[in-house]
Amino acid sequence: MAISGSQTAGTVPDRSLTGTPMSQTVPTVTGPSSAVEVPLVADPAPLGLVAFGMTTLVLSAINAGWISAAATPAVLALAIPFGGGGQLLAGMWEFRRGNTFAATAFTSFGAFWISYFLLVQYFLPAIKDPKALTAVLGTYLIAWGIFTAYMFVASLGGSRAVQVVFLLLTLTFVALAIGAWTNDPKTVWTNIGGYLGLATAVAALYTSFADVTNANFKRKILPT
Repeated sequence: MAISGSQTAGTVPDRSLTGTPMSQTVPTVTGPSSAVEVPLVADPAPLGLVAFGMTTLVLSAINAGWISAAATPAVLALAIPFGGGGQLLAGMWEFRRGNTFAATAFTSFGAFWISYFLLVQYFLPAIKDPKALTAVLGTYLIAWGIFTAYMFVASLGGSRAVQVVFLLLTLTFVALAIGAWTNDPKTVWTNIGGYLGLATAVAALYTSFADVTNANFKRKILPT
């Protein structure tokens, strides 16, 4: 059946047959959206970035030594609904938009915050052997560092702001892993990881701010 109007073959229509707006190949801070026929979905990247940035900010303030570790429950309160839930939602919407990089990043780090909650709240206290505890925690952190490192490589095809976030986050995981392996709560590596995490959080929050501002003004106001 032919589509009425001036739409030519092989192009994406502005609207579906039912009148729903269709997505185009629109560059976003995390890469282009899909050029296939799907209903238009708002860019979920600002949501995913602020969910990640805010949760990382609070945890990193503890790792840097600015706030006592006794405040960790506040991080857990953010980890499930915002750091985890907000990013998982953003990731699912990025899958809908056809953005493989952003979908993988947001879904994975949403799952990270949920796993962090489970790890701190339930599983780490159950490990009674101190050597096993430090070994598995360091391995957990370096595994996320490896994932973040190859996502940084993939981010080189996108915006500079996103590249900065992934570079800083990779260094954060590496520093925290070394801190865990040294088995010293006051280790300088944990503090370094905290400061790197604070820088990561600031970069993520700025990128979210820039993306949502540019989207709302419908032109480039802030560089990314």
